[in-house]
Amino acid sequence: MKSSFVINSVLSFFLLFCSCATVQPPYKISDGSTFETKPFYPKFNWKTTPMYYMFGDPIRVLHSEEVNHIAERTDFICIEKSHGQGQLGAAELGAKHEVAAFKKLKPDMKVLFYFNSAYAWPFTSYNENFTHQNINNHPKLKAFLIENPETKALEERKNVFYFDVLNPDFQEWWVNTVAEGVEFSGADGAFIDQMHGFSWLRQDKAQDVQIAMGTMMKALKEKLGPDKILLGNNANAKLAQHVFPFIDANMFEHYGNDLLSKEKLLKDWEDMLRISKAGKMSIFRIGVEYDSLAVSDPSFYKGKFRNERFAKLSKEKLEFYHACYLIGAQPYSYFQYGWGWQLAHGSLMDYPELQKPLGAPKGAYHRTSTTGWEFTREFEHASVWVDTETRQAKITWH
Repeated sequence: MKSSFVINSVLSFFLLFCSCATVQPPYKISDGSTFETKPFYPKFNWKTTPMYYMFGDPIRVLHSEEVNHIAERTDFICIEKSHGQGQLGAAELGAKHEVAAFKKLKPDMKVLFYFNSAYAWPFTSYNENFTHQNINNHPKLKAFLIENPETKALEERKNVFYFDVLNPDFQEWWVNTVAEGVEFSGADGAFIDQMHGFSWLRQDKAQDVQIAMGTMMKALKEKLGPDKILLGNNANAKLAQHVFPFIDANMFEHYGNDLLSKEKLLKDWEDMLRISKAGKMSIFRIGVEYDSLAVSDPSFYKGKFRNERFAKLSKEKLEFYHACYLIGAQPYSYFQYGWGWQLAHGSLMDYPELQKPLGAPKGAYHRTSTTGWEFTREFEHASVWVDTETRQAKITWH
């Protein structure tokens, strides 16, 4: 009787533990080592292609069927910089709305809050005064921006000002602001865009800029706390060398055709391995809008049927880019696909191939010759072949 009571008590405790904690199995990196996951990471498995979604609609928040569509396909998302501003008045309100919507459906969903470390986008209430109309009425905020050394005019691109990461007061404001956005929205961490700090505008201080970026990310990670995710966009780049130690995840944003070259893709795969061995996550983001070889006509980007054209192109190019991801994929490497950052740019598309049973990789990729650009890799339920020179690929599902 006593032993039965003990057994039942232990079993009850075990079931309670399993219901309250996500215990991930050990996943093997392609070099045979084990990925060291962290308890605050999203759920990960190889059942289907691991997906990350990042989207925003500046006009409105998601409809319930859109939440369902995305939640069925991923456990890891970011709410983009202007989401819901038109409907709710500020982007942090849009993020808060979606965090609640997704977590009601999937409590373990990991949702990130967006903020930029270089461009002063005026979409949240925190940075709404970084505009031509308002900035001169806020001298403290204006001091956070980069001036042209000759004209003393504020540097800008398409009416968006540039943050000055060398200003210690700005660094403190920025860290506190991002942390406030994460806390207010209920997000699981932050996606930080632009790791460069506009170092090319101040070549004589380029090293100082890089160090300042690292200082900011270190302070933000500490401010967010140990159970929040810090994802840096292109934080694997040389300009972000001081940032990398403090992030939990890196996005490979292929924002130009040169970043889709055969040499760069090979470097990406090497970096994905390095990042995985460091216990960090990767996002392999492909936007087909940057495939200039496929889109040679500038009119393709314009007009009423732009999204329809890109949707068709994304389906045509999926096998190649999917294969490029799979060749380099490691545990906690995610694939993001579409043709932009707005909700209508692919996040609601149905790509059946991304839902097919995949299974774990059986080992590292194989390069068919030391000087060639053909690569293969085997998964439990798929054989992958890609030629990054001719941009051809074949995924055989079995």
